[in-house]
Amino acid sequence: MSTISRDEVARVAGLARIDLTSDELDRLAGELDVIVQSVARISEVATADVPATSHPLPMFNVFRADVPEPSLPVADVLAGAPASEEGRFMVPQILEED
Repeated sequence: MSTISRDEVARVAGLARIDLTSDELDRLAGELDVIVQSVARISEVATADVPATSHPLPMFNVFRADVPEPSLPVADVLAGAPASEEGRFMVPQILEED
């Protein structure tokens, strides 16, 4: 027996201001019913001795520690730049000056 009726789908669609065709109402009623049945099945399996989890696999941080280190010398950084001046990159102007 279906737990989500076509009328319930139409009511929720109306509240959400979504215009659905008759075929869409029938299809969505069936799809939502499958979802409700799946959640009910999972609820039957869940027991008090099984802890709740937010992720099926153990999670851990894969980043290295954030430790300050010396940066590259300015001359080495600017060596690959097409143009530089006074220790800074030179780029084409894209905004008009005031």
